[in-house]
Amino acid sequence: MLAVIGGSGLTQLANLDVSHREVLRTPYGEPSGAVTFGQICGRPVAFLARHGYGHTIPPHEVNYRANLWALAQRGVVAIISVASVGSIRADLKPGDIVIPHQIIDYTWGRKSTFHEGPDCTLTHIDFTEPYDRALREKLIGAAAAAGIAVSERSVYAATQGPRLETAAEINRFERDGADVVGMTGMPEAALARELAVPYAAISVVANYAAGRADSSEGISFESIQGVLVESMGRVRTIIETLVGCVD
Repeated sequence: MLAVIGGSGLTQLANLDVSHREVLRTPYGEPSGAVTFGQICGRPVAFLARHGYGHTIPPHEVNYRANLWALAQRGVVAIISVASVGSIRADLKPGDIVIPHQIIDYTWGRKSTFHEGPDCTLTHIDFTEPYDRALREKLIGAAAAAGIAVSERSVYAATQGPRLETAAEINRFERDGADVVGMTGMPEAALARELAVPYAAISVVANYAAGRADSSEGISFESIQGVLVESMGRVRTIIETLVGCVD
């Protein structure tokens, strides 16, 4: 069963034939909301709204451990994260879809591991490639099969939020090698790796980052919603195509 974690712009899967919802309990507290189960093209899919179904949970207060644990305990075989991002690169424009391949983590203070506490042993994970290679390739293949253009490589800068970044911070991220910036990529990817659940991401460029292009003097929140509505339709098509590729 594939799981989709939806972020800003994707609080529900319109193409999901819903069968039921479950409120799941975890040793790490409450997930962001009930997990919605159903089918897409006859294949089982689970959906969880990262920020809650009313979009009320800010990125730094998302209970990432509970979300990932709940999905893993329900037996999902892969997780697709969907989130909006700001573009640092001039050639990535609002409405573009990106499949990131690397992460730089600028977050702080978030519960970022299951391996802590007096009864846990020291455990390391290999995070050389933060996204599962095979699942990324399936996402890229699904986009190609659906005739949807995507950027196949980008470095995702994960920031603390909920505020947006300063122009100087964006300049720093560019010097560090980042291509897009978002607030929820970490610790989600690392927690999925600890649970040995393949994890990959679809990022929708909602706007240019601070100080770039039409965001040079400030970011227009009014224009972001329209971009996300159109782009998320293409994301749903990619997921629908992907479902036939995931066992």
